[in-house]
Amino acid sequence: MDDHQKQDAASLIGASAFPDGFDRRTFMKVSIGTGFAAAVMPVAAQTMIMTDTDGLTAGTISLTVNGEQVPVYRAQPAGKTKLPVILVISEIFGVHEHIADVARRFAKLGYLALAPDLFVRQGDAKAAISIPELIKSVVSKVPDQQVMTDLDAVVAYAKANGGDTSRMGITGFCWGGRITWLYSAHNPQVRAGVAWYGQLQGTRSALNPMSATELAPALTVPVLGLYGGKDTGISQDSIATMKAALATGKSQSEFVVFPNSGHAFHADYRASYVEADAKEGWKKCLAWFTAHGVA
Repeated sequence: MDDHQKQDAASLIGASAFPDGFDRRTFMKVSIGTGFAAAVMPVAAQTMIMTDTDGLTAGTISLTVNGEQVPVYRAQPAGKTKLPVILVISEIFGVHEHIADVARRFAKLGYLALAPDLFVRQGDAKAAISIPELIKSVVSKVPDQQVMTDLDAVVAYAKANGGDTSRMGITGFCWGGRITWLYSAHNPQVRAGVAWYGQLQGTRSALNPMSATELAPALTVPVLGLYGGKDTGISQDSIATMKAALATGKSQSEFVVFPNSGHAFHADYRASYVEADAKEGWKKCLAWFTAHGVA
């Protein structure tokens, strides 16, 4: 990877998670809603939260977007309609079991939760043998505009299938945290967003023309940023710059920085997990959605 890719990758996964060569044998197959990526091996099973499907309709659906099939993990209370909607946006590792579990947590609270595979056109994350390869071969090739279009299609599906998109929120982790900021700027119908340690700045490119900070002044959707004070990939200076940009607009977005946490502190299947801050962040996430008319 070049220096720009390394900087961007550090803000996606935390600089501490940068082994340059994973053995292929350690790369677990990732299928939507089931597996885990090699980047997080070994899975921290002792802290991993498992949410059952009792009372839920849960599983993978497929949407056709511009002629391509986009898998989406869906979880919702069984037999219910007019449900508030939450878009759940994954880390760079895709929609594996942890992201599916987060969707089920929202479903247990009465939401229609939808977690799309936003990397599906660019390649197979399962085939990568290292984090740098995953970023270079798949993640870095995903255009922001493609992601926005896919999410628009997911919203249209929700509206046509029991979701009340007048009560719609979005939350995302790591890579998905950045997308949370971007989609909140793209679609003002979103009532609120919660971005977990998402990249705020970055190298401009044809595929990624604008950063969250550049979009902040025009943002109208209130977004809550949940970030770690010890995150080696997202500096406190970058958060301060984002706050200043937001202050010139009217979104009333806010930040909560957890001083004892680094990157991915919500990821209960990884060694980066900080239980107290993850639980407090989850409470703040739910309260934010309630306060802004999503729940």
